[in-house]
Amino acid sequence: MDEDTPRGERMPASGIKPLYTIENRWQAWLDVEVALAKAQADLGIIPKESAERIAQCARLDLLDRARIDEADKRTGHTIVPLVWELSRVCGDPAGGWVHWGATTQNIVQTGDLLVLRQAHRIFIGLIYDLLRAMANLAERSADMAMPGRTHGQHAVPITFGYKVAVWIEEFLHHLERLRQAEPRVFVAMLGGAAGTYASLGEQGPAVQDGIAGYLDLVPMKVPARTIGDHMSEYITLLGLIGATGGKIGREVYTLMKTEFGEAEEPVPAGTVGSSTMPQKRNPKVCQEIVAQSAELRSIVPLALEAMMTEHEADRATSLMMREATSRACTLMGDMLVRLHYVVAGMQLDPQRMLANLDLGGGLIMAEAIMLKLGSAIGRQHAHDIVYDAAQTAFIERKSFASLLAADSRVTEHLDADEIKALIDPTGYVGLCAEMAREAAARARAAAEV
Repeated sequence: MDEDTPRGERMPASGIKPLYTIENRWQAWLDVEVALAKAQADLGIIPKESAERIAQCARLDLLDRARIDEADKRTGHTIVPLVWELSRVCGDPAGGWVHWGATTQNIVQTGDLLVLRQAHRIFIGLIYDLLRAMANLAERSADMAMPGRTHGQHAVPITFGYKVAVWIEEFLHHLERLRQAEPRVFVAMLGGAAGTYASLGEQGPAVQDGIAGYLDLVPMKVPARTIGDHMSEYITLLGLIGATGGKIGREVYTLMKTEFGEAEEPVPAGTVGSSTMPQKRNPKVCQEIVAQSAELRSIVPLALEAMMTEHEADRATSLMMREATSRACTLMGDMLVRLHYVVAGMQLDPQRMLANLDLGGGLIMAEAIMLKLGSAIGRQHAHDIVYDAAQTAFIERKSFASLLAADSRVTEHLDADEIKALIDPTGYVGLCAEMAREAAARARAAAEV
């Protein structure tokens, strides 16, 4: 689902899609042209007055869009129409200094990274919101006992809060990765036609440093047009975040199944699940999250492919990276908004969780019984005894507790009251509640701004 799909007041837009309009990208490119002119004026390469004039005129609302569009049809070039129009509006002599010593990719790539940084800041804010919602969910469900499942089967009891603690931990990792990547990703590039500084000579590195300073970016050590690992890294990070989001969406989707019934995404009054089955309460938003996650992850290989640039530049790989970036960022924004919606409004059914804990008639407590018995007769002997009782209980649909109570090898060491206490799953959740509350505290601390 696109972020513009109507959902009333249920699903706010992420704010990412407008960033990838051509108008916003053009303004970012103009901002780079201004930084270039200022940096060159500081070094005496172009007149200071011309740089000031370029800065005054480099606003999209001052340019003639019809002229830009006409020149675009005529030239088929990415930035020349914009440069021509900026030069015209600046007039002589300032117009003659626009784009001095730069090549298209220098401006476009650096400008697109300014747009990506705008998206990045939105992502950080959305993750903060999500972490706060997860903290609330972890705390209110810290003690809600439910079946822990491994390989699709009951394993040992957990609490729902522990499950949320896992989600929090992964998002804290993602937040750390995004922050650590900032100086590698958000860089200024101005090496000229082939990244050699030939057009600016010995002053080239200083010009690039100046651009970086004006735009609050990091200058590239080698401003090669073939370097794309930093952008691929960022899209890969989005793929990782998408994978966690998809995992959460799939988990809630599963727990919403009629046979589970332990959790439910928000289903506001009036929501229609099916045109023909009035009873349906479908996991619509979780399905959107799962789908967006899959598409987002599928973009990572395209970003990696875009690193395969031939010689010193290749527009084909630039186009790949541009498409990968805009699509991945839009999907990321949409998915984070939906995750927050699900987490913040999630409905939990602790009674259903307890009922599901008892589905096996105490079998979920086999480990606890084995360990207690094993403390008297050794772990392996205890495993064999409990295994026999557990398999018989499952296959013959007999009472697990009764089978244990009828086995003298067990009753020599455990009386009936001890067996009954050990069968209670709510007493065997380990440190789930503590981990849930600790994760909630870490989430809130990370989201403090």
